Amino acid sequence: MQILIAVVFFIIMVFLMSLVWTSSKGAPWVPTSREVINTMLSMAEVKPGETVYDLGCGDGRVVIAAARRFGARAVGIEVDISRYIWSVCAVTVLGLWKQVKIIRGDMFSVDLGNADVIFTFLLQETNERLKDKLRRELRPGTRIISNTFTFSGFPLVAADDELHLYLYRMEPRIGG
Repeated sequence: MQILIAVVFFIIMVFLMSLVWTSSKGAPWVPTSREVINTMLSMAEVKPGETVYDLGCGDGRVVIAAARRFGARAVGIEVDISRYIWSVCAVTVLGLWKQVKIIRGDMFSVDLGNADVIFTFLLQETNERLKDKLRRELRPGTRIISNTFTFSGFPLVAADDELHLYLYRMEPRIGG
């Protein structure tokens, strides 16, 4: 019984430390429902063959939905090793490794230049830090769909006030 209690305690501690650590990197992991994922991908008008990036992909549910339901290529970026392993396993079990790539790393150090759609469910302060990177790397017309938190100064294309979803489209760079 003591071993079971120790194992449960260890799992809880790892989970709590993971939440704190990932929060410092962008956001704690909060799973998004399938309904919200499908609404977000529909709002962004994801088309077959487009490339969808999920910044902080957690268990991979967004990139899996983008590939399976919308025919997109998808790239998930995850800093947490346990969620990275989970999402790689899910992609492998579902046979989506030709359509979906999971990168273990910090979203701030991954080039996002070939994205057609960026999916985010990050904290407000992380979105604010991310804006300059998105302006530098994304092509005009790239869609950004954000769950709950906004991108101030980006042109809002659509919003779902009930679900707190916000769609933006990158504008052409000034002077080029």
